[in-house]
Amino acid sequence: MVSRAERGALADWFWTIDRLFLITFVLLMGIGFMLSFAASPAVAERIGLDSFHFVKRHAAFTLPALATMIGLSFLSPRQVRRAAVLILMASMGLMILALFFGPEVKGAHRWINFGSLSIQPSEFMKPAFVVVCAWLFAEHARQPDIPGNLFAILLYIMVVALLMVQPDFGQTILTSVVWGGMFFMAGVPWLWIILLAVIGGLGSVGAYYTMPHVAGRIDRFMTGEGDTFQVDTAREAIIRGNWFGVGPGEGIVKRVIPDAHTDFIFSVAAEEFGIAFCLLLVAIFAFLVLRGLNHAYRDRNDFNRFAVAGLVLQIGVQSMINIGVNLELLPAKGMTLPLISYGGSSMVAICVTAGFILALTRHRPEKRSQARRLFRSMQGVPAE
Repeated sequence: MVSRAERGALADWFWTIDRLFLITFVLLMGIGFMLSFAASPAVAERIGLDSFHFVKRHAAFTLPALATMIGLSFLSPRQVRRAAVLILMASMGLMILALFFGPEVKGAHRWINFGSLSIQPSEFMKPAFVVVCAWLFAEHARQPDIPGNLFAILLYIMVVALLMVQPDFGQTILTSVVWGGMFFMAGVPWLWIILLAVIGGLGSVGAYYTMPHVAGRIDRFMTGEGDTFQVDTAREAIIRGNWFGVGPGEGIVKRVIPDAHTDFIFSVAAEEFGIAFCLLLVAIFAFLVLRGLNHAYRDRNDFNRFAVAGLVLQIGVQSMINIGVNLELLPAKGMTLPLISYGGSSMVAICVTAGFILALTRHRPEKRSQARRLFRSMQGVPAE
């Protein structure tokens, strides 16, 4: 245990970090590793790999992801902005390279290979995009003659364009919802919000008529016709699990669904551990979002408010999409459950998000003291 009397980077970090946030992120990583044991061996055996192939890779990704989260949590808000700018520039550059040199997976160019390592740059783009837009919104709020909102709109258009040409409609929806929430927080006029909502609606209609895979998924969701095997099986597994599950290792959904360890891990959890366990999982994600929004509400720094709110919304909305697909409440979309699903890029990128959240929600009493002294001096009150 680190004493309050100690001084140093580690002691300051320990006593200023939001430890409930830290415990929650680590808990989700632990649950994800446990569910990897439940879901991935059957998938590995079906494709001719060692039974614990994905478990070993999940463990290998967990350590650098955890180190990334802890390392980023030491940053100051200014350093978070600088890191986000660098990550955003690098990830957007890699997204462009993936279009020309990345492998085609299920008709999309979302990955880029570095030897045996595959990276999905759009996963790292998301948290960096949120932080950079928060900075732009905050600068406009601080000094209205700075066109921060305009720059944020232009950046959003660039990011959405890159996502759509991959194509990745799900990530486009996620990014748009989070960006729209931040834009609303920034206090833009209602006319802007209505205009952007109309543009978003027209864009969705355009995607339906110009992108066959998007139209196919929406049609299958609305009519129930066509290839709905995965979502139907996932829903049946949740029903089969009832309140307390059929028992660890006893589920069958992981033996028949190709993406049981990624997109449909929530169904595996429901079948083997029960709906009660899944409700607990949902409660953990809800706690993350509500605690983050509470931090944003209490923080008087516009950049911190916008960034923390946007980052927790990103985790919350992504969780809702994944769970909604498993429950057949949303059209099928390949999106991971944050820190739970297997996937190196997703896990490390979510830990980047977590690291930014931890850094921006740290208690900084020295800054509050300086602000308090400045306020008292402006009111003509003598210093204590």
